[in-house]
Amino acid sequence: MAEQKNLEETMMPKDEASAHSKGVTVKKEAAEASFKESPFSGKTQKHSKAKSLIEKAKKIADETAVRTEACRRLLEDGLSVYEEARSALKQDTLEPCISLLKQSGYQVKREEERPAGALPKQKSLRPFVPKSISSGRATGFFYALAGGIVTAMGMVYLSTQKLEMTLDPARVPTENEMDSILAWFSTIIGVQENVAIGTAVLGFTVLSVMLLVYLVHRRLKARNDLHLAVKQFVEAELYAEQQPDCTEEMKKLDAHIQDTIGTLKAYQVLLNEQKGKLQRILYFEGEKEKGASYHSRSLAEIEETKELVERIIALIEVPVVEDGKIHEQSIHSLQRAKEKLYAVIKRF
Repeated sequence: MAEQKNLEETMMPKDEASAHSKGVTVKKEAAEASFKESPFSGKTQKHSKAKSLIEKAKKIADETAVRTEACRRLLEDGLSVYEEARSALKQDTLEPCISLLKQSGYQVKREEERPAGALPKQKSLRPFVPKSISSGRATGFFYALAGGIVTAMGMVYLSTQKLEMTLDPARVPTENEMDSILAWFSTIIGVQENVAIGTAVLGFTVLSVMLLVYLVHRRLKARNDLHLAVKQFVEAELYAEQQPDCTEEMKKLDAHIQDTIGTLKAYQVLLNEQKGKLQRILYFEGEKEKGASYHSRSLAEIEETKELVERIIALIEVPVVEDGKIHEQSIHSLQRAKEKLYAVIKRF
């Protein structure tokens, strides 16, 4: 439990760690309780439970990663389309209208244009990758083989000590020496020296030790794997909780971006029409100082164009997105731009 608590404190702000750690501890205890070993359960059942939990942890981590990536791509695509609409508006209608207004003696207020927005900064959490677990058969066989070899060597050494025999490691024992050693093993079970029985005793003892080592290793491995799986399952849920659910926020962002794009396209149509009107006014009435000797209807068109230009500039010069959220000023500018748009449309 202490290890789990340390993990949570490193992944969470200090003011939330205490309260949240209680919930995580409850989750871990609940997960462990649901996998309590029954009197008849064994290593195979534990291994199956551990694999099931690891698969669930991987699924949680994968779903979190997929959800985050989907939100990022949705925002990225929306901003890309917005940039295309903004560039088309500026190049085709906005800049020409600003130039025509200057020729008519009107200056348009402009501020430094800022980027449309940036993708939200991800929390500095390391990606969670659940560890895979193995059945332990290969390592179990290796340990069993090592245990069998050590057991065989120990029994041979014990036999030579009892027979007061000294073996030379530099040479292979003779057939008589091997028979004497093997025959002695039969005395362990209380029978007379017999090579066949002694060989069977040695083989049975070595295989018994190997089997015992193998079973103990598999049981310990299964128990440790289950504990690891429970811990990783809880960590996966904690990781998912630390990653914000961006789905609802991205829906709002995408709706705002699409609304803004629609407004830009509507302004492009209106300003394209106003551009033609200004060109006509300048062609027939010439370039004059602000308000000087323009026909009243011409002056009204110039003022109308100026207001449309200033409303749309106020919208496109502020970021649409700021740190993964809708920029407050963008909301206000979009509302003012739409109000002006509706007012113009009503006069058609």
